[in-house]
Amino acid sequence: MWSPTEEEKYGVVICSFRGTVPQGLVLELGETVQILEKCEGWYRGVSIKKPSVKGIFPANYIHLKKAIVSNRGQYETVVPLEDSVVTEVTATLQEWAVLWKQLYVKHKVDLFYKLRHVMNELIDLRRQLLSGHLTQDQVREVKRHLTVRLDWGNEHLGLDLVPRKDFEVVDSDQISVSDLYKMHLSSRHSVQQSTSQVDTIRQRHGEACRMPVPHHFFLSLKSFTYNTIGEDTDVFFSLYDVREGKQISERFMVRLNKNGGPRNPEKIDRMCALFTDLSSKDMKRDLYIVAHVIRIGRMLLNDSKKGPPHLHYRRPYGCAVLSIMDVLQSLSEIKEEKDFVLKVYTCNNENEWCQIHENIIRKSSTKYTAPSSNYGLIISLQLLRGDMEQIRRENPMIFNRGVSVTRKLGFPDVIMPGDIRNDLYLTLEKGDFERGGKSVQKNIEVTMYVLYADGEILKDCISLGSGEPSRSAYHSFVLYHNNSPRWGEIIKLPIPIDRFRGSHLRFEFRHCSTKDKGEKKLFGFAFTPLMRDDGTTLSDDIHELYVYKCDENSTFNNHALYLGLPCCKEDYNGCPNIPSSLIFQRSTKETFSVSTQLSSTKLTQNVDLLALLKWKAYPDRVMDILGRLRHVSGEEIVKFLQDILDTLFVVLDDNTEKYGLLVFQSLVFIINLLRDSKYFHFRPVMDTYIQKHFAGALAYKELIRCLKWYMDRSAELVRQDHIQEAMRALEYLFKFIVQSRILYSRATCGMEEEQFRSSIQELFQSIRFVLSLDSRSSETLIFTQAALLNSFPAIFDELLQMFTVQEVAEFVRGTLGSMPSTVHIGQSMDVVKLQSIARTVDSRLFSFSESRRILLPVVLHHIHLHLRQQKELLICSGILSSIFSIIKTSSLEGDVVEEVEMMVESLLDVLLQTLLTIMSKSQSQEAVRGQRCPQCTAEITGEYVSCLLSLLRQMSDTHFQHLLDNFQSKDELKEFLLKIFCVFRNLMKMSVFPRDWMVMRLLTSNIIVTTVQYLSSALHKNFTETDFDFKVWNSYFSLAVLFINQPSLQLENATPPKRKKILDKYGDMRVMMAYELFSMWQNLGEHKIHFIPGMIGPFLGVTLVPQPEVRNIMIPIFHDMMDWEQRKNGNFKQVEAELIDKLDSLVSEGKGDENYRELFSLLLLEKIEQETWRETGISFVTSVTRLMERLLDYRDCMKGDETENKKIGCTVNLMNFYKSEINKEEMYIRYIHKLCDMHLQAENYTEAAFTLLLYCELLQWEDRPLREFLHYPSQSEWQRKEGLCRKIIHYFNKGKSWEFGIPLCRELAIQYESLYDYQSLSWIRKMEATYYDNIMEQQRLEPEFFRVGFYGRKFPFFLRNKEYVCRGHDYERLEAFQQRMLSEFPQAIAMQHPNHPDDSILQCDAQYLQIYAVTPIPDNIDVLQMDRVPDRIKSFYRVNNIRKFRYDRPFHKGPKDKENEFKSLWIERTTLTLTHSLPGISRWFEVERRELVEVSPLENAIQVVENKNQELRTLISQYQHKQMHGNINLLSMCLNGVIDAAVNGGIARYQEAFFDKDYITKHPGDAEKITQLKELMQEQVHVLGVGLAVHEKFVHPEMRPLHKKLIDQFQMMRSSLYHELPGLDKLSPACSGSSTPRSNVLVSHGPMSPESIKLVHRHSPLNMLGSVRHSSSSLSSHTSSETGNLVILTDSSVGETAEDMYHMQASPSTSSLSSTHSAPSQMINSAPSSARGSPSLPDKYRHSREMMMLLPAHRDRPSSAMYPAAIMENGQPPNFQRALIQQMIGPCKPCSDPNLSVAEKAVPAAPSSWSLDSGSREALPFLSAHAGSVLAPPVPPRSLPHGHYSLHFDAFHHQLSDAPPALPARTLRKSPLHPIPASPTSPQSGLDGSNSTLSGSASSGVSSLSESNFGHSSEPPPRTDTMDSVPSQAWNTDEDLETPYLPVRYSLSEPDVLESLKSQPCRSHSAPSGVIPQDTMDPPALPPKPYHSRLPNMENEEGMMIEDDDKHRPLHRKVSQPVSAGKEEQARVAWEHGISEQ
Repeated sequence: MWSPTEEEKYGVVICSFRGTVPQGLVLELGETVQILEKCEGWYRGVSIKKPSVKGIFPANYIHLKKAIVSNRGQYETVVPLEDSVVTEVTATLQEWAVLWKQLYVKHKVDLFYKLRHVMNELIDLRRQLLSGHLTQDQVREVKRHLTVRLDWGNEHLGLDLVPRKDFEVVDSDQISVSDLYKMHLSSRHSVQQSTSQVDTIRQRHGEACRMPVPHHFFLSLKSFTYNTIGEDTDVFFSLYDVREGKQISERFMVRLNKNGGPRNPEKIDRMCALFTDLSSKDMKRDLYIVAHVIRIGRMLLNDSKKGPPHLHYRRPYGCAVLSIMDVLQSLSEIKEEKDFVLKVYTCNNENEWCQIHENIIRKSSTKYTAPSSNYGLIISLQLLRGDMEQIRRENPMIFNRGVSVTRKLGFPDVIMPGDIRNDLYLTLEKGDFERGGKSVQKNIEVTMYVLYADGEILKDCISLGSGEPSRSAYHSFVLYHNNSPRWGEIIKLPIPIDRFRGSHLRFEFRHCSTKDKGEKKLFGFAFTPLMRDDGTTLSDDIHELYVYKCDENSTFNNHALYLGLPCCKEDYNGCPNIPSSLIFQRSTKETFSVSTQLSSTKLTQNVDLLALLKWKAYPDRVMDILGRLRHVSGEEIVKFLQDILDTLFVVLDDNTEKYGLLVFQSLVFIINLLRDSKYFHFRPVMDTYIQKHFAGALAYKELIRCLKWYMDRSAELVRQDHIQEAMRALEYLFKFIVQSRILYSRATCGMEEEQFRSSIQELFQSIRFVLSLDSRSSETLIFTQAALLNSFPAIFDELLQMFTVQEVAEFVRGTLGSMPSTVHIGQSMDVVKLQSIARTVDSRLFSFSESRRILLPVVLHHIHLHLRQQKELLICSGILSSIFSIIKTSSLEGDVVEEVEMMVESLLDVLLQTLLTIMSKSQSQEAVRGQRCPQCTAEITGEYVSCLLSLLRQMSDTHFQHLLDNFQSKDELKEFLLKIFCVFRNLMKMSVFPRDWMVMRLLTSNIIVTTVQYLSSALHKNFTETDFDFKVWNSYFSLAVLFINQPSLQLENATPPKRKKILDKYGDMRVMMAYELFSMWQNLGEHKIHFIPGMIGPFLGVTLVPQPEVRNIMIPIFHDMMDWEQRKNGNFKQVEAELIDKLDSLVSEGKGDENYRELFSLLLLEKIEQETWRETGISFVTSVTRLMERLLDYRDCMKGDETENKKIGCTVNLMNFYKSEINKEEMYIRYIHKLCDMHLQAENYTEAAFTLLLYCELLQWEDRPLREFLHYPSQSEWQRKEGLCRKIIHYFNKGKSWEFGIPLCRELAIQYESLYDYQSLSWIRKMEATYYDNIMEQQRLEPEFFRVGFYGRKFPFFLRNKEYVCRGHDYERLEAFQQRMLSEFPQAIAMQHPNHPDDSILQCDAQYLQIYAVTPIPDNIDVLQMDRVPDRIKSFYRVNNIRKFRYDRPFHKGPKDKENEFKSLWIERTTLTLTHSLPGISRWFEVERRELVEVSPLENAIQVVENKNQELRTLISQYQHKQMHGNINLLSMCLNGVIDAAVNGGIARYQEAFFDKDYITKHPGDAEKITQLKELMQEQVHVLGVGLAVHEKFVHPEMRPLHKKLIDQFQMMRSSLYHELPGLDKLSPACSGSSTPRSNVLVSHGPMSPESIKLVHRHSPLNMLGSVRHSSSSLSSHTSSETGNLVILTDSSVGETAEDMYHMQASPSTSSLSSTHSAPSQMINSAPSSARGSPSLPDKYRHSREMMMLLPAHRDRPSSAMYPAAIMENGQPPNFQRALIQQMIGPCKPCSDPNLSVAEKAVPAAPSSWSLDSGSREALPFLSAHAGSVLAPPVPPRSLPHGHYSLHFDAFHHQLSDAPPALPARTLRKSPLHPIPASPTSPQSGLDGSNSTLSGSASSGVSSLSESNFGHSSEPPPRTDTMDSVPSQAWNTDEDLETPYLPVRYSLSEPDVLESLKSQPCRSHSAPSGVIPQDTMDPPALPPKPYHSRLPNMENEEGMMIEDDDKHRPLHRKVSQPVSAGKEEQARVAWEHGISEQ
């Protein structure tokens, strides 16, 4: 059976339990459990971690601990019965453990390791504390270490500061708020102290630290490694002060044997000393540790002959020093010993031995010798702090080692009363001795004895140094051959005090002979008594002693024989009559000096002091003796304190009248002496004396009389020093008075009680009299009053021994009340007065409630005055906090209602006022950084806040009731409420308490919420109805809102244990305040309207607090607001506007969540349902909810690590919502700028410009003033718009979208022009011109476009189930884009098919991405169709302003014909229309509309063949221009693919499918299309012919068989086509050479072998073309150079070898890094192609047709990436070449990627004409020339005039009219090259002078030249055709026009060529179609673009002269010539500024 446990209540898990049994509780090692029941080895209970989960666990897994159980039963609480510090450590370690691991994750490795170390230390210290084996002192020390570490860790982890008292956490309920504040301050200080590792004692408010901390040096000699002496040595260590040149400590002596070890084996490892009592002042002195080494042995170390071996002398050896200043820093940092090596230097001259240490310190290196090695004395040092007791306690190990305590010479700074000392320090200074008739000087040794009066030698009274026992005799060291030795050796004489009087010292002088006997011969002596006859001890001075002669036989048995002699000069002067017949004669020439220093607490050297102690011996000198006491030193007085006091009181009793005043003054002097910090510790001696030894029973009368007499005189005297001294001594005087009265009373059984009381009364009247004097005129009086006030509080305790509490309180009240209450008595006096009050409050008297009732009013009165004046705030706050502390303590015991009432009345208002003033000051100081330090301001604020809170916390209901009732009027109440609300608001706004003072902050909140609950009823009662006051209510609401939003109350952010703790103690205070707020709102009634819209934002902020209850309470208020505004205005526009505005800013600050959105919608819709205005309400709520969705998405994007794309998409979505749905212009503009900034960050400059343009479009060119907004200053609308335009133009420029910037330039220009601002106009025009130049000259990459579908509910709201088209980045292909999208949405799954997803995918909780490339469909087709527009311009329009895109998907309709699948191969073409054109404000836009069309098999076939022709032309052109180097494989594969497929069924399959009679009859509507297909097939034949010719030239010998096979297959293909397409026979006239004059396409009938192909004349422009380089910077995206430069000649043509054609030097583009579409685009593309079922594709290249659609259209890499550069000039082609090429061939580009397979290249992007464009189907012109070099168009026109057969490609044929309008001729500005002359008979002469690529309707192609090419007639034939007769703009040249050709050099850098460019003025010419100006000029060379170089007549290099007739041929077109001939610069200018003018 389960039974409740009695004892087993609390335990710790000692083994983890997995909870594998039913009802098992999972427990981790170390968890604590509360046990409820037990049953057979099992317990049932809960884990403290999760108290809600109950379960069972094995009893043996639990270690039980004792605990206190309260409230036994179901809800019992268990507190472990252990030290609270242990409990805290346990809880803290558990909390840290979680955070510690996070540190590692966040890469805070340094803190991670430090914290681990601290946690280990805590565990170890906790273990020690739990062991129970520590002494109380050790426990205290362990707790100190624990709390320091806890606080350190909490601070570094950002946890809360724990307020403590005596290491234990304080309970905030048990102490006043002021005390709690102080504890926080001290805890914080200890944290900072532990962090900075500086042990300093905190000094608050300037209190001096009473006790100076002594320092001690621990020195230990480890070894003497340099001991090569071979003799015993004595080492003496001492501390030496360099500045004063003297030792300041005793010596520490170590005796070592000849091996360097201790002579006494017991001393091993115990050679250590403690140099004690060094003051802080000493530590700043320049101290050294000095070690003197004295050897004990022979006279001379190296001379064994000198002296017998048995005689040992003390001889100087060496010295070592160590500067303490140098090592102090390192010693202070570490807490253990540190080793140092001291080198031992030897003295060069023994005579200077006494100065060796000074010489070493001064580095006088000539006077000593350094050791040969670095070794020496190895010592360790440690610095210790604290008094000796503490040192003994903290470092027991040191004292266990037998440390020698080595004292300071003289007394320490602080003389302790129990410190008994009687040491005389004697220094052997020097001697001067006679030579004594010897040739060498003596070796003198001094022996010293201490003899008692009876002549006995005192034993053990001589100490050479600490560390060795004392001895009876002293032998000095011997200086070799020195008659004037200087010793400087200090000896300590510890003579017992009883033996001191009568003792004397005797010094014996011996000469130590070094002869064989080595005797020591006595030759003299000296002596000195220790005490003089008057009883004073030998003075601290140098004493020059007389030397008396004697010899070895002299006897000193009868010491009286010499004691009668004078020992020194002073002695001699004292007894002049000395008989000369004495046994000892003085040696007048010899002297001997010693110095003494007495450190004794028993002996005095002062005559005056001795006279006082023996006053009875001199009765007539008593007055004088008493007067001289002042001159006795303090040390002497404290030594004889008790004796002196006894004497004084005996003297007083002896004759009160006579000596009374003098004794009083002496007593005052002694009392004040004890106030000195040096003697402060003698106060207990004085106290003991008064209590135990004082016997002056009658003294009190005289003391009171004298005191009163002094006070009464204070008004009259000018000098008041003695009065002030008496005032300072008041405390001890009263102690003497009271003790004396007690003794008297005891002796007389209480007689004269009344007289005593009345005398005290009178004394107090005198005190009041002194204090009431006006001291403003007298400074001395101020000091007297100050002295009195300072001492006054100290007498209370004495008075309490004689009087009752009430009586003393009355005395005190009267005294304090007598002080002037004005604050103007002078600042210093104010301070003293308040300090006196503070000490009164802190005194024991004030702790009695009886005295408080009497004293509080006067104390509060003075404080009130100072607070009103804002004076001495810090002291006042200290007094107040003491009062509150006492009252809080008393309130726990008894009743304090009355006192609190008093304080409320006196203080509450003035406290509020003070706080407001301080707070406003501190705010202004934050701005200005005022004079007072911010630390002080913060401290004062904190003090006063804690005082106010203490007071409010003590107030009960009755206090509040009285307070509110006491207000005379509502205005007073209003003012009070405003003040208190304002203070509370500031408390929360200013964060008076630091963030980690959680205890303080929570207590503050609790007091505020309680106070507000009391005050809100007063507010409601007094200011609601008629007396409604907006200001008070507004203040109240603001306070409530601030309160709920306080960071410290947001429990969601706290850890679970902390949250539980707070909720248990205070509950959720936000909910309490929210209820209060709601009820007050309801109380407002009709006045609610005053707070609309003002309170909407604040209330919204409250509802966004993540506390469900607060939200439920507060959200309905919005319905209320809407309702009230609806009633008043008929709508709720204000609520709507404000709510939307504030929602934006609050959500962006991180508030709100999805739950809030749902709750907001739910609660409000529910309320609105019943309203009459429900429709508008519902729409508003819906709109706000949708806004919230977007705002939350936006915020999540912004704060997460989201990609730029998501952020931009989110912002666009939100911006559009503001514009379109809720029309909030300001918010819209804000988001425009946010979006712009994001674009700039992502370097999307074009998009940034479009974004800013949105704002610009909202502005007008007006002078309306605009306010400051965002980063714009206040300015006129015109200025803002101008600034915006300039910025937008700048961004368009950076984004290379110059075409978008130009209209803005124009708009600005119009404005500048209208204002006559010509400077700006000039600037903007130049800018515009620069943009035109940039368009023509700078390369731009064409982007890819991708369609992305976002499917699934997991996507953000603005993407969900939508499809977008995105503009890719530069060089970004489909794979890269797909990768980027998947990395942006890591959860997303990529869909592998292009089909539209079904509902299951759309509604699933996942993310699906569907991505494929799409082709742009340009809107601006006009410009793309213009023949003369350069490709650079067209390329822009192909990929900009695009709103439509398409992609294709092949499929079979109906039954699939297995024989010929093309019959049923359809294409599904999807066209996507976007919401906005790209580029725009985003890189992607949503798809607005989809259109699906199906392309029939026939149309598909037409497109496939057309694309294949285009691809072939492009490839052939590249090989012709040698853009493809070396490897011919690509061409081979391509030709093989087409020819082989054609022979084996490719084109044949189309023939089968669509030329079949059966098909034609079934589809009569397809006749035109069938004709088109036929024409395309014929064209393919011609293109293949050219291709084979090129192949012939480049093919490798090993590949010849393949070439031959291709030729054969081509013949078969052609014959099969002739058979199928009889129309080809019409070309026969060309074969015979009798072609009509305007025939421009001639094809040979002969076999298409290389031999049969005759190529262009060697000097034709075509040949020249080969020698020029490709343009290096004009690769624009979709276009390629014109490729059909080959002209096929018939057999009867001019007979040049085919080789000549290939003498051209190919030089591909070198710097055109542009992402160009290649004509053979990537295999998977939107256009139908042979890859999707075309027979021309070999099987091995056929891929899945469905999948092909998903891959991106291929773009060629820039040519420079593929081919090495040819001729370069600084990385660019030579300027002239550049210009020439620009004119001749326009932007030529490499058109294919060698990395791709043929199959991949096989599919162009779209049906295209002579173009490389996969997307915009733009045909480019071929180079066309005069008769001999005419290039044939590849596609036949729709209706051919007689005699013509033109193979003409027209991509847009079905969209264009038959005859496009002729274009006006244009010339190239500043062009050095000439336009093409038009043929007078050409129907397309509208192309005059155009410098542009031809559009799709301009044709050029492969042409054969007839025999009559060079025949000519004198006149051009009349023009017979019109534009209408030819539907296509083919260039037809007249056969009769023969143009002379100039020789062309192969290197364009040759000077002749440059010279030949002679200048001619440029003129623009425009002529109508057919009207040709007749200029006599040379015909064009080659026309890829219609401008070409014309070279003047000159001789051919090969000697060929040009025919005369040719010179006079009329030109067909106007030609511009260069201005200056032969200059590269000219060509460069033309290149850079080549913008054609209309």
